[in-house]
Amino acid sequence: MSEWIYFLHVPRENFAATMTEDEERVWSEHFERLKKLFSRGILVLAGPTLGRVNDGLVIFEAPDEEAARRIMEADPAIVAGYANGELRQIRVSLLRGRH
Repeated sequence: MSEWIYFLHVPRENFAATMTEDEERVWSEHFERLKKLFSRGILVLAGPTLGRVNDGLVIFEAPDEEAARRIMEADPAIVAGYANGELRQIRVSLLRGRH
């Protein structure tokens, strides 16, 4: 299994503080999906950046780039057009609790 990261680039500064009702709904769906990926052992880490720029990052495992791209492109925030995804392969070299 390979490790992958995708960045979620949001459409404007201060996005978290200025979300519309529809954006809030979609981002709630995004978070529920991340919790499912976590419970299935796919998700390693996820979270938003804080401050004026609220981009997010998702680190997960997938067998290859095609599977990783499918996971990223199915993210509700990307599907709804509230974020652009940027996928890269990553090697998690050190992670607390993981040897």
